Amino acid sequence: MSWLLDPNIWLSLVTLTVLEIVLGIDNIIVIAILAGKLPAAKQGQARTLGLLFALVTRVMLLCSIFWLTRLTDPLFTVLKHGFSGKDLVMIVGGVFLLWKSVHEIHGAVEDGGHGETAKTGTTVVAVVTQIALMDIIFSLDTVITAVGLAQHLGVMISAVVLAMGVMLMAAKPIGDFVNRHPTVKMLALSFLLLIGVVLIADGCGQHIEKGYIYFAMAFSFGVEMLNIRMRAKRVAKAKRG
Repeated sequence: MSWLLDPNIWLSLVTLTVLEIVLGIDNIIVIAILAGKLPAAKQGQARTLGLLFALVTRVMLLCSIFWLTRLTDPLFTVLKHGFSGKDLVMIVGGVFLLWKSVHEIHGAVEDGGHGETAKTGTTVVAVVTQIALMDIIFSLDTVITAVGLAQHLGVMISAVVLAMGVMLMAAKPIGDFVNRHPTVKMLALSFLLLIGVVLIADGCGQHIEKGYIYFAMAFSFGVEMLNIRMRAKRVAKAKRG
């Protein structure tokens, strides 16, 4: 147990936890969109079960370190780019996000996305499954990074558990906020389109720094917050007048 007194161990734990939380922002957006398809009474259950299943899959990935490192080995080459198992998972996940985003945007444009009929065809099991599968896709990069940064499996698992706890606390308020504001939901769907393109580009060997993506998301969100505040002031002014 002497390794617990090593400051490098605690530095690795803090670094990995922050990394997991920051890179989990896109995952929280996906959870908000997927859970929003359910009736309000079932959304919390779907978010919790989905994240718990995701936690189990992340721990299983970490425990399969040998298999995980082999996932980056090229399987075949197309146009001088070697495609690995990780690349294929990224591409499939990106295509799914593109399809899901376009489908949700179409539904929001056609019926406003608020009709009860839009929520009756989705089950908790389907949403939980999609949340767990998308978490695997989103977590591949961070899990592989964790393997490279930390030498102790306990540190990696602890970081994942701490980050997942933060996501559990953040998923509900973020989901509720997105559902209350249709324009924010449309913005979130646009983010998913962007993330889908980034995943496909990464899978094809064209790496795009996520810092640029997160800055664009933060800037767009800031502008939308100003729009919401301006609309609220207009409504208040109209009521007074």
